[in-house]
Amino acid sequence: MSEYIKIGLIVIWLLFLSYWIILAQVTKKVKSQEPLLPRFLKYWLPIIIAAYLSGPGEWFGHTWIRENFVPHSNQVGLIGISICFVGLVTVIWSRYNLGKNWSFSVQVKEDHELIQNGIYKIIRHPIYTGLLLLFIGNTLINGDYRGIIAVVIVSISLWFKIKKEEKLLFEIFGKDYIEYKNKTKALIPFVI
Repeated sequence: MSEYIKIGLIVIWLLFLSYWIILAQVTKKVKSQEPLLPRFLKYWLPIIIAAYLSGPGEWFGHTWIRENFVPHSNQVGLIGISICFVGLVTVIWSRYNLGKNWSFSVQVKEDHELIQNGIYKIIRHPIYTGLLLLFIGNTLINGDYRGIIAVVIVSISLWFKIKKEEKLLFEIFGKDYIEYKNKTKALIPFVI
């Protein structure tokens, strides 16, 4: 696989992390949120484990999780980097639409707003869609079973977070949230 694809993957992840860290500084004040330990265990630890699994293959030696499920070819790499790019655009667009309402965890913000514009017109949780696309593209580029494990871990963690978030949004916005939920899908437009 071309080194340009691997460099492109690193650049995409660095852009994602930089954008996230910079914009995390400009959010509304938190009114309430889950305690730190449950939040860490349910949402952040799975992402950390998945990121570790998505790291350099040398970390895993010659174990079964390092076996290829797809060839390490330029065609597969280009598909993977394209999926990552779509994921990056999705998370940036989503984060931009949320503005100061965004948070790292499931939280109630001061003057919390129900965002229904931009990408939120068609997907209720596009940041999670973008994250999944980033991990899926990364998995194709690495081509190892460890990536599939990472995608499963991220998917399960995000699904639990979606359920918690939707319960909270219903408590805050009631009927407005139900109407919004009825006209959008959670992760994939027109599908799920």
